[in-house]
Amino acid sequence: MSVAGPRTEPAVAPDHIIEARDVVLSFGHTPALRGASLTAAAGEVLAIMGPSGSGKTTLLHCLAGILTPETGEIHFAGRRVDTMNETQRSVLRRDRFGFVFQFGQLVPELTAEENVALPLLLGGTRRAAALKEAGTWFERLGLDGLERRRSGELSGGQAQRVALARGLVARPEILFADEPTGSLDSLTGEHVMDLLTTAAREQGTTVIVVTHEPRVAVYADREVIVRDGKVSSFAAARARS
Repeated sequence: MSVAGPRTEPAVAPDHIIEARDVVLSFGHTPALRGASLTAAAGEVLAIMGPSGSGKTTLLHCLAGILTPETGEIHFAGRRVDTMNETQRSVLRRDRFGFVFQFGQLVPELTAEENVALPLLLGGTRRAAALKEAGTWFERLGLDGLERRRSGELSGGQAQRVALARGLVARPEILFADEPTGSLDSLTGEHVMDLLTTAAREQGTTVIVVTHEPRVAVYADREVIVRDGKVSSFAAARARS
């Protein structure tokens, strides 16, 4: 797969695909979100930035249907996510969302190829077809020859690229990435972000990435800043070359 620069055009015309409206959530007596609102467009790469403890990961989890806000609304593709039951949210996360986490969270008992195929298998794709589709990602992400290795046999950068392939293999409408380069060195992290944004734009996937690192946010079309549980500022859309 060719690696493009960080500021290329999204593959889909920007229309809002997901929105948080005045979201409030506390953990016990500790407020995490205090009326946070944001939108993301179809095909957009959006960076959610802020210091540790600001509420940015909690906001991501509300958008993804992992957490349910106490008040406020989450809308995805015209539907209320926050009013869905757990089964409905699980189906949404399985069929229409993808995820990449800081430490990859690969299943250690599975090979790299099986880890990538996992979302397809959970969605009902036959094993042979799922593994065939998973295999196409190894050349695209520079992982040729690593299909049969387990997570303990991969470097940090290799494991995170496997996690990236797993997040994108089912062609999700939104990929949620929580500090996807946080455990990587600077050069490897930039390579992973290059691959992530290029692959996502090729298939029109919206990317919402939580980060506190400016070197990661530079790959986004737009940034929002979360402080004290609120989206306190919006950075203008980046000029694209």
